[in-house]
Amino acid sequence: MTENETPFPQLLTDRLRLRQLDLDDAAELFAIYSDPQTMQWFGVDPLTQLEQAQNLIVKFMAWRTEANPGTRWGIERMSDGRLIGTCGLFKWHQGWHKCALGYELSRAAVGQGYMQEALRAILPWGMREMNLNRIEAQIHPANLPSIRLVERLNFAAEGTLREAGYWGGEFHDLLQYALLRRDYVAARVLR
Repeated sequence: MTENETPFPQLLTDRLRLRQLDLDDAAELFAIYSDPQTMQWFGVDPLTQLEQAQNLIVKFMAWRTEANPGTRWGIERMSDGRLIGTCGLFKWHQGWHKCALGYELSRAAVGQGYMQEALRAILPWGMREMNLNRIEAQIHPANLPSIRLVERLNFAAEGTLREAGYWGGEFHDLLQYALLRRDYVAARVLR
């Protein structure tokens, strides 16, 4: 059975519900994706219209049916039911047992451990349900909080992809990080 044949995987943590995005989330997603400070390292220009957020939600929902499927979760804070960000595993190369990791958080939710909590839920899901051996993350060199986050999750730095990204009218270098299954298993045993 492939990922796109299964129901959407809702995941729960102590403080978060990771769930499928729907069009009712468009206003909150637009607030996140239209904030230039939040989006400065995300790899796309900030949104300028609510319709773009609606289109993005439709795109994320369609990921599960594509040839190289992926899953993008909405991160909902259980204490108040607010959407505070998204995270996902995408560009799934099933034959090579690898995919990419992406995430963003509203500025008001940064620094409270929410993203680490969310990623600690989706990484084991990806290893188990997608049979992943490798999860890749590409991060702008100036995005120090994101670098610290993936390093805390045992991702290893692999090098610099020169001018691999383009947004804001400029080319950007990206740092390549990866988490291998064996490193993930070893880290879980050491905890």
